[in-house]
Amino acid sequence: MTNTTQVLAAFIAEVKPTQTLWALQDKESEDWVVLDSLNYEQTEVMPLWSNAELAAQHCTEEWQDYVPAAISLSDWLEYWIDDLVADNVVIGINWLGEEDDLEIDLSEFTQALVEIETL
Repeated sequence: MTNTTQVLAAFIAEVKPTQTLWALQDKESEDWVVLDSLNYEQTEVMPLWSNAELAAQHCTEEWQDYVPAAISLSDWLEYWIDDLVADNVVIGINWLGEEDDLEIDLSEFTQALVEIETL
């Protein structure tokens, strides 16, 4: 297994029972954390975490006004995908704040989520 496959598999395994993704949302404006990708030119990345605790670790410094916000898997698949595709956004999975944090193509990430969604 490649590192990407291992990280994605671990992420999916943790998301499957809760059917919830976690992102950082500004307390006041309700904007979401999206930033320039380190790996892809002309691309933004939206970091997502598999639990609130991991997400909360990043609510410091420039993200101190943000809080972990839950996104249900069904909402993600129904409402988020089209806008993210249009904006050319990739997904950062369970970022730890390191230079080699994983960024994954939205289509690969979405396919993995579709396989675990419970209806």
